[in-house]
Amino acid sequence: MTTTGSTALSLTEDRARWTALVVLCVGMLMIILDSTVVNVALPSIQRDLGFSQPDLAWVVNAYLITFGGLLLLAGRLGDLVGRKRVFIVGLVLFTMASLLCGLAQSQAMLIAARFAQGVGGALTSAVILGMVVTMFPEPREQAKAIGVYSFVAAAGASLGLLLGGVVTQSINWHWIFFINLPIGVVTGVLAARVVARDGEVPGLHRGVDILGAALVTSALMLAVYTIVKAGAYGWGSVHTLALGAGALALLIAFVARESTAKDPLIPLRMFRSRNVSGANLVQLLMVASLFGMFFLGVLFMQHVLGYSAIGTGFAFLPVSLGIGVFSLGVSARLINRFGAKATLLPGLALLATGLGLLARAPVSAGYGTDLLPSMILLGAGAGLSFPSLMMLSMSGATPSDSGLASGLVNTTVQVGGALGLALLATLSSTRTAHLLATGASRASALTGGYHLAWVISASIAAAALLIGARVLRSVPHRADAAAATSPPEEQDQLANNAVYAEAT
Repeated sequence: MTTTGSTALSLTEDRARWTALVVLCVGMLMIILDSTVVNVALPSIQRDLGFSQPDLAWVVNAYLITFGGLLLLAGRLGDLVGRKRVFIVGLVLFTMASLLCGLAQSQAMLIAARFAQGVGGALTSAVILGMVVTMFPEPREQAKAIGVYSFVAAAGASLGLLLGGVVTQSINWHWIFFINLPIGVVTGVLAARVVARDGEVPGLHRGVDILGAALVTSALMLAVYTIVKAGAYGWGSVHTLALGAGALALLIAFVARESTAKDPLIPLRMFRSRNVSGANLVQLLMVASLFGMFFLGVLFMQHVLGYSAIGTGFAFLPVSLGIGVFSLGVSARLINRFGAKATLLPGLALLATGLGLLARAPVSAGYGTDLLPSMILLGAGAGLSFPSLMMLSMSGATPSDSGLASGLVNTTVQVGGALGLALLATLSSTRTAHLLATGASRASALTGGYHLAWVISASIAAAALLIGARVLRSVPHRADAAAATSPPEEQDQLANNAVYAEAT
């Protein structure tokens, strides 16, 4: 009787965990969708509000900068005051900011509201991965749960293009923000009910490194501003070099602050693990290449090939399907059998190849012959890469630091996206202006700019592959197998042994 009751309780708890995972992933999906749903609507926003192409990037970067700059602080707050509480507060702020975005009638209002959205998005998403890792400590279940999370995070980016196209063409671009309102409200209500309460938390008296957060956010904002303005002033100009030096000085000040602060925003000890530091660097480079692909791919399809907003969304659908198939159906099994590194490297190779093929698309590109192969390779590559990087990035996190580690993972995604997008959009615009000045047609000049950006994207992805091959280490499979078959009380020790071996 006791055994039956215990089994029933176990099944109930297990169902509650997976239900909570679904709710958390819906919240994450809303955040991720919003980072790309805007892309398809960019031409419409540009026409309505009068943005130039370099300034148009700020519609995306305003969100990415605050998002990326505040993720570490948000993750730390989750560890100190409770991840569920931070998740719900961020959800409320994000939903309210979405309303302001939808009501925007000027460039300034839209960009300001996007900054506010970034704050809410940081609070919401920074703690999700930490909650997932805490809810699913057993290695095989954790791999499956992270696979679901990775699918939502990666596939949501490309699904946002389809949703943005449908909404923009069917109604108008304002509604890509209004659709967040019912989703945010429902997710907040469900999260309050089904997500388990946090255990005992230290509280804010442990200290929050506000200065560190201000330094890293300022460094990121100045770095993106420097890249955007380099197209106007020149990469070697005094203006650009001075701004770049200021961004570097702020970054150095941040590192110095973290090495001396009593309660740092990010303890530098986390980077002692080669897999944690290496995986975050690889992820930063990988996302830098992908964000530029989405942003410039939309502009190429609409401005050069004449696709409609809906057509553009459907053109990116193979990326979503590929991510879904590989991150949910393939990557978890491959990671469990061969290890995260062995799964990651082929994924990065596929990404670099897909971006390289995209750089060959002509002005009169046909979808089936010139674009579809790239979309398939990019979907498969991202589907293999994201779950592997999530596993490696979280490999050195203790339960008390899981929120911080989760924030670091998301920070590298957003920082990579912001810097990559600013760099590629600026270089593309500069190349297009040069070609126009030499007498090229508008379509040829635009295509030449996009080609340059995609060649650089492929090179960045290739660099990520080389760094991953040289820096990352595989966790011995025997430890994984033993963890999967040993009693629960031994699994934590086996996992800790694997992490220690990985860090040393």
